Amino acid sequence: MTVTTTPEAATSPNPGQADRLHRSLGFWSLTGIAFGGIIGSGWLFGAYYGAAAAGPAVVLSWIIAGAALTLIALVLIELGAGTPESGGMVRWPLLANGRLAGALIGWAVLLSVASTMATEATAVVQYANRYLPGVYEHNALSASGKALGAGLLVLLVALNWFGVKLFARLNLAVTIVKVMVPVATVVILLVSSFHPGNVSAGGGLAPQGWSATLTAIAGAGIIYALNGFATPIELSGEARNPRRDIPRAVLTAIVLSVVLNVLLQLAFILAVPEGRLGSGWGGLNFSSPFGELAQLLNLGWLATIIYADAVFSPSGSTFVSVAAGGRETYAVAKNSALPKLVAVLDERVGVPRNAMVLNFVLSMVCLFAASRWQQIIGMVGVLALLTYSMCAVAAGTFRAAAPERLAGWVRGLRWIAPAGFVVGSELVYWASWQTLRTALPMMMASVLLFAVLWHRRLDLLAELRTGAWLLGYLGLLLILSWLGTFGGTGVIPAPWDTVATAVVGLFVYHWGVRSGAAFLRR
Repeated sequence: MTVTTTPEAATSPNPGQADRLHRSLGFWSLTGIAFGGIIGSGWLFGAYYGAAAAGPAVVLSWIIAGAALTLIALVLIELGAGTPESGGMVRWPLLANGRLAGALIGWAVLLSVASTMATEATAVVQYANRYLPGVYEHNALSASGKALGAGLLVLLVALNWFGVKLFARLNLAVTIVKVMVPVATVVILLVSSFHPGNVSAGGGLAPQGWSATLTAIAGAGIIYALNGFATPIELSGEARNPRRDIPRAVLTAIVLSVVLNVLLQLAFILAVPEGRLGSGWGGLNFSSPFGELAQLLNLGWLATIIYADAVFSPSGSTFVSVAAGGRETYAVAKNSALPKLVAVLDERVGVPRNAMVLNFVLSMVCLFAASRWQQIIGMVGVLALLTYSMCAVAAGTFRAAAPERLAGWVRGLRWIAPAGFVVGSELVYWASWQTLRTALPMMMASVLLFAVLWHRRLDLLAELRTGAWLLGYLGLLLILSWLGTFGGTGVIPAPWDTVATAVVGLFVYHWGVRSGAAFLRR
């Protein structure tokens, strides 16, 4: 039996079928879900693309990204503990700032979920070419490779089809196994090949300049490699004790993932034979970086393990993405930004099956449109960061006008929320004009879709006034990116472009909070 959620119930705290979700996730399951969501294809590619973009200084990029995401995570933790909902990152902006904010973030999440699933499937196929020659040719997925990726996604959707308890048990076991390989890779590479001179070789510590360490955070896949920590928050409606377990699970996963990725980055930098750096870090040409590096060092047995894990690890991460993405799309439908058929839960297992099917279809579009891993990661990072930033405004709004929706677990939310929004804005800006000139107009254009869907049911002018801060934010970021030094025209020189982004971020945050507070007090 299935039940649908009506549009009229969309802005209630727990509309429709929230009570049908099964609360069966504890601390270890949530930690496994968070860490399992993080450790996917990012570790297989992030160190290589990071070194190519910023040289050895990219280690700083990992630390900056980890600190920024910790700040953002504190905001999400407070929201998840205070207003636990599956798909909370979609629901909170709607509840705090109205339907336009909810719709825009919902569509950003839809695109992010679909592209993440496609990216992980692409990584699996790219490494699987070692065992199945022909699935990845000429730096692109072949037709058979895309068919293989589609088959993998079908399998992972099927495994999520039968409830969150089965998902949690399988994911914890998968996470334990897949973490062992990158840890072993770090140790073996450092023992087998240690070249401290690499820090100054290949153009020095920061061959592309220090600004490259900021661009690399989104452009080289660092944000992508650390993303996934919010999955327990997205599943907060299915946690046994969200107030106690979600904060510990999320922060534990972030710390462990940053430490692991920094060690992987150091191992990659120090293990590359010095003779390979004659053309600099950007001159390296690896299609499967750690596997090829192991072969280069005559560690064939390690290469075999890495190639095997390169199929296993992204598959595990995609397994998490299918589960969390289904809840996020379900939340978008609860926001009435999708047909109400998507807001359906299977009564027996408490799984949003229709939402998972929609995500699968969209991921197929992304999979067949893309040709390799790096083509998608910048967009995914920007969409995720925009979602996190909107949640910071939601937290500030709840603090100002609906404090009962906050748990009171995170002290200092008064400054953490605006700081999280500003940091998120900086990370988006640093992604560079090449990425933002596509991502931001696409987000702004979704307002037209909102108008088409809602023009008969809402006062669109009132909704546009309530959401004007969000449209202004996207427009200002686009202008700053065009005028700035991160791929733009350079009219605003460094570091003043970064300072201007911080000022704009702080202004828009308070604008959004005031607008949201007025919305809640109607």
